[in-house]
Amino acid sequence: MSSVLTDNLPGRAGTSWLDKERTIAGPGYSRWLVPPSALAIHLCIGMAYGFSVFWLPLSKALPGAPACPKGDGLWGGIAAGLGEFTATSCNWNIATLGWMFTLFFVILGSSAALWGGWLEHVGPRRAGIVAAACWCGGMLISAFGIYVHQYWLMIVGSGVIGGVGLGLGYISPVSTLIKWFPDRRGMATGMAIMGFGGGAMIGSPLAVMLMKAYATPTDPGVAATFVTMAVIYSVFMMGGALGYRIPPTGWKPAGWTPKVQATNTMITTRHVHVSKVWGIPQFWLVWTVLTMNVSAGIGVIGMASPMLQEVFGGELINVPKKFTELDKTQLGAIAAVAGGFTALLSLFNIGGRFAWASLSDKISRKMTYIIFFLLGGVLYWSIPASAAAGNLFLFIGAVCIILSMYGGGFSTVPAYLADLFGTQNVGAIHGRLLTAWSTAGILGPVIVNYMREYQLGLGLPRNQVYNQTMYILVGLLVIGLICNLLIRPVADKWFMTEAELEEEKRLAHERSLAETVVGSGSGGTTSSATVVLAWLAVGLPLAWGVYMTLLTVSKLFH
Repeated sequence: MSSVLTDNLPGRAGTSWLDKERTIAGPGYSRWLVPPSALAIHLCIGMAYGFSVFWLPLSKALPGAPACPKGDGLWGGIAAGLGEFTATSCNWNIATLGWMFTLFFVILGSSAALWGGWLEHVGPRRAGIVAAACWCGGMLISAFGIYVHQYWLMIVGSGVIGGVGLGLGYISPVSTLIKWFPDRRGMATGMAIMGFGGGAMIGSPLAVMLMKAYATPTDPGVAATFVTMAVIYSVFMMGGALGYRIPPTGWKPAGWTPKVQATNTMITTRHVHVSKVWGIPQFWLVWTVLTMNVSAGIGVIGMASPMLQEVFGGELINVPKKFTELDKTQLGAIAAVAGGFTALLSLFNIGGRFAWASLSDKISRKMTYIIFFLLGGVLYWSIPASAAAGNLFLFIGAVCIILSMYGGGFSTVPAYLADLFGTQNVGAIHGRLLTAWSTAGILGPVIVNYMREYQLGLGLPRNQVYNQTMYILVGLLVIGLICNLLIRPVADKWFMTEAELEEEKRLAHERSLAETVVGSGSGGTTSSATVVLAWLAVGLPLAWGVYMTLLTVSKLFH
């Protein structure tokens, strides 16, 4: 691992097959090989969204053992929770296991911010391999933790080490894709980040199938499932990392000419160094824009299933009863319907990542976010009314469109950053911006969960406890809208001078177009068959995931 991190120090001649110089594409290389490489990594790390399929089996990992005590009061609860980290004779609580989800995205944002600059200098191949080692290695450590029933090993393995893999894997293709697709920045990043949203569609049903195959009367099969998935993911992630190529400096698509931009345009042709972004107002405005969009969306994701069940109750199965009046069999039936609803939301989340980001190439990034906040505000505000009217169609439609804009916010923001700050350090800047995701991962669920418990404490019926939450989320969107409207072109003082840019290119081991043509650029002329095979390698698993998701969605309409 140390050689991977240090072999490409500034000024050192490239000697390793991991060096960035070895990934510069030669003449005739097809840029359409880069998106499937990015998808191969994102579809694997996207399983972070699907880890909840493990919680119920893990909560019964020790047959016949009691659940770990929860403790009384705040401090008692904290002490009991810490005790679960090393407990060996009691079953973990689902609430404790669920903290893994929060940890994923806190570590993702932190690691992306810390090592984004390193990634720009060493290139996507090395970063992708480190991401594969962390994500898959973390799963193996977690498997051992499950085997010896030590939750702290799961936290260290998948939570911390795997979280670092999430961060590096998530941002590894951003800068590369934007440079390969200067004519379609939004579409390019949308294709890759769509994979992160689709990872759970493949991983969740695969995990369920594996656990069923490995399960015994005394073992739910989770540890063996982790090992198997780690092996599968390592193959795909290594293949994706090795497939990365970067364009030489000065490359542009054949027949494409950049539009002449006005001096006050929102799309710059200059470049900001990552070390300066903390002090630039536009960075913090975009940071707040993403935080508000994600906080609102992740709040809906977290409560989508219980909200549907508690609001519509027996109506979901044509039984004229409220949620609290249903028996155990009826509750199981509406839970299955809610599972179909959750699956439907995942499809809109993924589709929105590609559709909205592609649309942003046409209408601008700023206008896309204006739509997110205005349309989103109307839809959030409408949910209590459609729930009160018992209009299931309008309720589902509103939440589905909201989730499409949640995904679209993630995929549009890298191109927004490239427009404002240039492409030289956009991967590193994107890494720092992802601290907004870490913040939203805490803010959104806290608001939703606190308000739900508060409303229940006031004695409100379960079908009304989400109303105030929706109005609070509208307030978050208003803050995001104001910040987005305040974004202006970055002032000249923040951009690198020509000398600073040349030094940054030297540190990043870039090679000019002329040097690549006469030099040793890798990945020569690409055949059509190679492109087709690369897309099939990621397209077939994704198609299977969509098919399995549609089977679950069908329960919503029965």
